[in-house]
Amino acid sequence: MTTRVLETTGAVCPFPLLEAKEAIAALDAGDELVIGFDCTQATEAIPRWAAGEGHGVKDFRVVGDAEWTITVVKDGAAATAP
Repeated sequence: MTTRVLETTGAVCPFPLLEAKEAIAALDAGDELVIGFDCTQATEAIPRWAAGEGHGVKDFRVVGDAEWTITVVKDGAAATAP
């Protein structure tokens, strides 16, 4: 299993989601993508996209006043509810 970190803090929506889509395409099933972001809209858009594509959300947490990280597991392997 590989873990890739994608830092999109400072990027306005929809760019965190677009970058996440591109990054996860390069991963293998079961790999993790940890996305750092500060776009409020992405708090809903990224989990919705992940679920719609069959990826799992392993972790979703607040890391600052308006900053979050979300860990998406490609193809849902070993994912748990946020």
